[in-house]
Amino acid sequence: MAEPGGGHSVTVSDVQQLVRRKDEIEAQIKACYELLEGQKGVGMHEPLVDAEGFPRSDIDLYQVRTARHNIICLQNDHKAVMKQVEEALHKLHAREKEKHARDEAEALAEAMSQSQSLPQAFAKVNSVSPGSPASVSGLQVDDEIVEFGSVNANNFQNLQNIATVVQHSEGRPLSVTVIRGGRRVHVGLTPKRWAGKGLLGCNIIPLQR
Repeated sequence: MAEPGGGHSVTVSDVQQLVRRKDEIEAQIKACYELLEGQKGVGMHEPLVDAEGFPRSDIDLYQVRTARHNIICLQNDHKAVMKQVEEALHKLHAREKEKHARDEAEALAEAMSQSQSLPQAFAKVNSVSPGSPASVSGLQVDDEIVEFGSVNANNFQNLQNIATVVQHSEGRPLSVTVIRGGRRVHVGLTPKRWAGKGLLGCNIIPLQR
């Protein structure tokens, strides 16, 4: 496996492999310590000579020296692997952070482009009577109107513009476009007589821009 910090991108399986290697080293160190323990518990620093300076005869000096040497080497390996694990985890975390930031930036850019692409509203629905033509068409309170038949933000002057369109369209479907919850919604509205007042049954107010 290429080492973290090499030419390839660190993956979760790289980290898992390093952790397995760390576990193996720890098991080998434990085995070496157990061997030393079996040699009269000499450990890493007990003298290997007797009081008179002669090599001790009660232990296997070769095994003890080999185990001590192996422990030192394995501890160095363990330190190196732990450093690699730390670096790999750091890189993984940094990549996740970078990906999260990128996703957030993309979502923001999409939201911005959506809001920029929404046409300008010129009026707002502030009430809809139940059972009215407006209610039947699906028009809702707080819908912001961007097109009402031939009226739009560019030619809208006052509510009389809408009233004129409504009077001339009695009984005929009008194409109405509104912004609802940040999205553009098309509504087919047919002005007509109904049990209530007017031909629509909703109240529209101009938007202050």
